Amino acid sequence: MGWLGPEEWQAVALSLRVALTATIFSLPPGILVALVLARGRFPGHALLNGLVHLPLILPPVVTGYLLLLTFGTKGPLGSLLAEIGIVFAFRWTGAALAAAIMAFPLMVRAIRLSIEAVDPKLEEAAATLGASRIRVFVTVTLPLILPGVIAGAVLAFAKAMGEFGATITFVSNIPGQTQTLPSAIYAFLQVPGGESAALRLVAVSIAIAMLALIASEWFARRAGRRGGGA
Repeated sequence: MGWLGPEEWQAVALSLRVALTATIFSLPPGILVALVLARGRFPGHALLNGLVHLPLILPPVVTGYLLLLTFGTKGPLGSLLAEIGIVFAFRWTGAALAAAIMAFPLMVRAIRLSIEAVDPKLEEAAATLGASRIRVFVTVTLPLILPGVIAGAVLAFAKAMGEFGATITFVSNIPGQTQTLPSAIYAFLQVPGGESAALRLVAVSIAIAMLALIASEWFARRAGRRGGGA
């Protein structure tokens, strides 16, 4: 524990909290949107696809500023949420929201590719046996796309861990409250003698990313073996 200082540990812990929260809460809508994009055919399909992937195209600072305008205490949604005690701006929850939005396109794309690789005839066969759409998805589609779901979740987690521009614009860089790993690295690089602390946090970031990728590969292989066995 002596390797990292208290402020550095706070940044690491907050980043893990933000990334896990962003991944967990964006996974259900991510699966739903991926399913709609992969299987749906409707007039607004191209528009929905564009909106989902817009955070990948926009500069992160622009996304953060739009979040501030929308979810700030004076924004249309932020003011309504503030009345019931929910505040995102300049809070760690806002960092999680910004990270989730920035990571969402990567998650959806990975899951969508897995869904598109599933033979629709398998789902149709289950439906002809009387299974509802929800049961077909849970018993047939979901087990087959599980590796893609895991890959999408890990990509989202890694993106959330590294998110900087949207986060610092929306929630600022407050030590112990909104200062994530990237923000802490940036802050340390702005002060004389902070290079060593920044380097330690860079090493932590690399280690967490590698562990996430290894875990993703392991879980994907297990899911693939189960799917093959079934």
